[in-house]
Amino acid sequence: MVLYLLSMLGVAVFAASGSLAAGRKNFDLLGVVVIALVTAVGGGTLRDLLLDRHPIFWVKDPSHLTVIVASAALTLAYVRFRKAPFGALAVADGLGLALFTISGAQVAEAQGLPWLTVIFMGTITGSAGGVLRDVLTGEVPLLFRQTDLYATAAIVGVALYIVLQEAGVSQETASYFGMATIAGLRFAAIRWRLRLPVFHVADEDSMAS
Repeated sequence: MVLYLLSMLGVAVFAASGSLAAGRKNFDLLGVVVIALVTAVGGGTLRDLLLDRHPIFWVKDPSHLTVIVASAALTLAYVRFRKAPFGALAVADGLGLALFTISGAQVAEAQGLPWLTVIFMGTITGSAGGVLRDVLTGEVPLLFRQTDLYATAAIVGVALYIVLQEAGVSQETASYFGMATIAGLRFAAIRWRLRLPVFHVADEDSMAS
């Protein structure tokens, strides 16, 4: 039940972030719904394909699609009459990253996969939808920008989730700590511009000079 609720909440939050991103690009209603769908189910779909899980989670349970459409509609209704709060997209994206990363890790974990695969699958589940959203809206994906921590936050959160369970903490409690860590790192990175070191490779002209 916890896994299911996390998945649904992650779907709703990511659908909201997709709707906000599409709205900022002045997409029409269909475009907003498409971006909301891609953002919400993109990461989980890729995870299920890699794990050979059939049917895909949202095909098996169409309730996910209902949640996506409802979340997109509520987001559009809100921003039609009130300006979206500053940083709303970043907040929605950070929460979606936290929720989907841990739920994706739990799916991989339930199949008895090695811890490294669990971390990889959790990170894909949390970040792939945002990558697709950014590509379709003409933005450089957050995952590839020289900017605040994104996938790194997901990796750290899943690693903590696994370590806590190995230490005897219940799965539910570990999942809460993992989600809080991911969201906390993401928001802290945005607030204080935390980032990984950037390495530059000199081109041939600069080496020749």
